[in-house]
Amino acid sequence: MPAYAWKGKNRMGEVQEGVLVSDSRDAAAITLKRNGIEVMNVRLMAAEKGKSFGKVPAKELAIFTRQFSVMIDAGLPLVQCLEILGAQQAHKGFQRIIEAVRDDVEKGSTLQASLAKHPKAFNDLYVNMVGAGETGGILDVILQRLSTYIEKAVKLTSKVKGAMTYPVAVITIAISVVVIIMLKVIPVFSAMYEGLGSKLPFPTQVCIAISNALINYSWLIIIAIVLIVIGLRQYYRTPPGRLQIDGLLLKIPIIGDVLRKVAVARFCRTLGTLISSGVPILEGMDITARTAGNMVVQNAILKSKDAVEQGRNIATPLAETKVFPPMVVQMVGVGEATGALDAMLSKVADFYEDEVDNAVANLTSLMEPVMIAMLGGIIGFIVIAMYMPIFNLANVFGKD
Repeated sequence: MPAYAWKGKNRMGEVQEGVLVSDSRDAAAITLKRNGIEVMNVRLMAAEKGKSFGKVPAKELAIFTRQFSVMIDAGLPLVQCLEILGAQQAHKGFQRIIEAVRDDVEKGSTLQASLAKHPKAFNDLYVNMVGAGETGGILDVILQRLSTYIEKAVKLTSKVKGAMTYPVAVITIAISVVVIIMLKVIPVFSAMYEGLGSKLPFPTQVCIAISNALINYSWLIIIAIVLIVIGLRQYYRTPPGRLQIDGLLLKIPIIGDVLRKVAVARFCRTLGTLISSGVPILEGMDITARTAGNMVVQNAILKSKDAVEQGRNIATPLAETKVFPPMVVQMVGVGEATGALDAMLSKVADFYEDEVDNAVANLTSLMEPVMIAMLGGIIGFIVIAMYMPIFNLANVFGKD
């Protein structure tokens, strides 16, 4: 999304400036008004928009942020920090981004505005937290929080991906074995049974029919699969499609529970980090919604944000969405009542990240026997189906 430079007055009448990433100029103005800013000017930073150097791996971003915070804490000038970090960066695309940010800062631009020109490397959360750190004079603290947040997010994503590796590998092997059997083994049995002149058992007919279809129409099947995948991807890019598919994913037994816990952990970690960094609650909820990773969760956060904007607390509208577990809602309510919402959200995030660990371990241990049973069942069915005519012949000859 494009970046907009803004200027306005806060509730105390003080003039403030900053950069906001938003869908449009009007959307940026609305967001500022919601956060108590009397807008004086909002302009698109299109002329200053940096070149796109591709997406930066989260691990590289975490290392960069951690080193950046240490250098700032040590008292090194901002430009010198960026120069050192750019020189030692191994990822060429990220190196060029850091160099571009350094050049902009050297020309007098704020760090927030310079980072906002590279949305593929620095998302809304990163840019807004850096802006809060610059404004409050606590950039080193904010960068430490950011690095911790990114490291935890990388760890969480890696665990989920790791849990999916085994079942995906088993399913791939199973499909490959079945296809090879259908293309190479079944035709041999089919040619042998053609001379029998008797009706084949139904399971044998099914296997031979599938084998013939794969041999004769393999190119059509491949095209159909490719078209289905492309169609689903295009449908997922539309708001209704993404909402429907994300909703279905959350309803899948076991896997849906893991995805829900991941979404809850991400929500709590993101919002807690933003609030503790001084980002206004409404802006924090807006950023958290955009980084939720699931349209159902995103809509629930946005509905809660609208309710908060009308003067309600956070816990009640979160409960009304029925997306977040009761424990999360109650902990958020306690955090609001005690004035320690950021700390409470961090504790909930820690709890649910541990829950994801347990759920992933249970998922892996449960799917292993299920996958083996499925693979064994499919191979067993094919073997029995192919040998049934031979067994029938043996019975006939035995009676004679």
